[in-house]
Amino acid sequence: MTYQSFAIDNDLKLVILNHGHAEDVFKLIQQNRDFLREWLPWVDGVDEPEDTSAFITGTIDQHEKGRGPHFLIEFQGTPAGVIGFHPIDRPNRNAEIGYWLGEEFTGMGLMTRSVRQLLKIGFRELNLNRIEIRCAEENESSSAVAEAVGMVYEGTLREEEWLYDYFVDHAVYSMLHSEFLRTPAGIED
Repeated sequence: MTYQSFAIDNDLKLVILNHGHAEDVFKLIQQNRDFLREWLPWVDGVDEPEDTSAFITGTIDQHEKGRGPHFLIEFQGTPAGVIGFHPIDRPNRNAEIGYWLGEEFTGMGLMTRSVRQLLKIGFRELNLNRIEIRCAEENESSSAVAEAVGMVYEGTLREEEWLYDYFVDHAVYSMLHSEFLRTPAGIED
């Protein structure tokens, strides 16, 4: 894929994550550390801008190997969060979407619109058959995103993730290519 960005609408854009974003992403994490830490186990491992650079290097490598892109979410030209595919399982044509937003950017539908765009990329560009979102069962905001885009709740993975000092169960949501084709995003040309 040769794209660098997707304008979702006049205010919202996804830009392929690159090293020029490292400082902005690190700053956003720093400003939202307590908010992000509630559901994301990697936050304590981001202590300096170099940690963000290392993550971006990994996402670039993953994308170059055809295993899925990561994007900076920009709202009105301001970095708002990150969204991308966990490494695509090519033989089985499936992937999981991961994402986060700074607290001030929540509640505006930005993540729902961003996930819809990733579904389009996954099913149309990457030829996937199945895309998942997994989140802590108590993470109502993330579950609401999965439900808003039309994903199907499949069940619970018990004690799936160690979140600093306790295990959390994960809710698993998915969409199949055949289901995507019946959504407004899938029907568009």
